[in-house]
Amino acid sequence: MKTYKLSNSVEIPAIGFGTWKLEGDMAVNAVSYALEVGYRHIDTAQYYGNEHEVGQAIKKSTVPREDIFLTTKVWNDKVGYEDTLASFEESLEKLGTDYVDLLLIHWPNPKPYREEPGYKARNAEVWRALEAIYEKGQAKAIGVSNFLPYHLDALLESAKVIPMVNQIKLTPGLTQDDIVKYCKKHNILLEGYSPLGSGEIFDNEEVQAIADRLGYSVAQIALAWSLKHGFVPLPRSKTPENIKANLDVFDIQLTDRDVELLDTVADVEAPDPDSKPF
Repeated sequence: MKTYKLSNSVEIPAIGFGTWKLEGDMAVNAVSYALEVGYRHIDTAQYYGNEHEVGQAIKKSTVPREDIFLTTKVWNDKVGYEDTLASFEESLEKLGTDYVDLLLIHWPNPKPYREEPGYKARNAEVWRALEAIYEKGQAKAIGVSNFLPYHLDALLESAKVIPMVNQIKLTPGLTQDDIVKYCKKHNILLEGYSPLGSGEIFDNEEVQAIADRLGYSVAQIALAWSLKHGFVPLPRSKTPENIKANLDVFDIQLTDRDVELLDTVADVEAPDPDSKPF
């Protein structure tokens, strides 16, 4: 599979398998099948409640652990340095591994920290823990998720290590130009969750026309759009046919006109990390 290099030269597969809302046997089976058909990048989180199931799938797979790029994320209830370290050890135990390839702060401004001293102090302490985990070799790379430029500016005031990844919502119709420009300036790779949006593009005749012309599905066209922009899309599915099809996108040749149309095809709303109810 195609890979990108992070700022610390760690290689990350260009497509990851997302596991949000996959639970129990469904999660085990979906991740197992994803690994079987060629995925080498699995994305989970403490909040997803499926780290154990993801770990089970990796353990039963014939793919060596060192060939799998595994991500998890620190949830909003982790307050400080020690709390973050302890939660990470719990994640390792659930995942059945002694390291992850990427560890992220899940959200920049959790609801309990919207008053003084605010998210800045909380993020600084959580990030300090991630830096310690990284320096210890328990995470090959560290980063953030859902951070906007001013969240990153605040983090960089105290950070010793610049985040290597920012995972945000990126999909046709939602290009998030400001944060993309900021991250590229700071050599922060962008991962895109919900790369197929919320269903808007599936009813769009122009997108369907692109898919028909190139001989692919609308979902595959959306993933090819992400790759064209240099993003790492994280599609998720519980359906074997879709899991496999979502990986068969590297040969899709979108024209510049296709990309321009997909950039503006649907009015997709970006999540506001400062007003989420958690």
